[in-house]
Amino acid sequence: MSNVVKLRDELFHQMNVAMKSTILLLQKIKEEDWGYRPAPNMRTLHELACHLVAIPEVDLLIMQEKGEDTIRQIEQKYNRLDTAKSLAQEMEQGYQMCISYLLAMSEDEFFNKKTTPFYHEHSASQAHWFTESVTHMFHHRSQLFTYLKLRGYEVSMFDLYVE
Repeated sequence: MSNVVKLRDELFHQMNVAMKSTILLLQKIKEEDWGYRPAPNMRTLHELACHLVAIPEVDLLIMQEKGEDTIRQIEQKYNRLDTAKSLAQEMEQGYQMCISYLLAMSEDEFFNKKTTPFYHEHSASQAHWFTESVTHMFHHRSQLFTYLKLRGYEVSMFDLYVE
């Protein structure tokens, strides 16, 4: 197995950890807390959850150079989800789409195929964008964890590291 494949597979694993732990956190949320907003200039718990679970699909579409209108339409699909179960199902589907796309690439394409997102003027490799997607998920998972802590949920580091 090449080092490229090993690195790609490690990133797949990390995205999977982010997804599974996010789903476990979502399952803890009581319906009456979806509207919780820690501060006026922050997202609600529901808005944050929708953004987080959309990342695998939305970031994939951005990697594929889809336009802003397409991205906004997909984000709206996620914003209509209103249960932990529906959020989890869509996140898993987005994850599978992302993995399928990247598995279909050669090693050369993964490291050298460059694309430019609608919001940026510079292109980067698929490896770059995928790494950014994984870190994007962990960033917002951390926010979700903090929202739950602030709301009084019993969550700990053991909720974050699942296999």
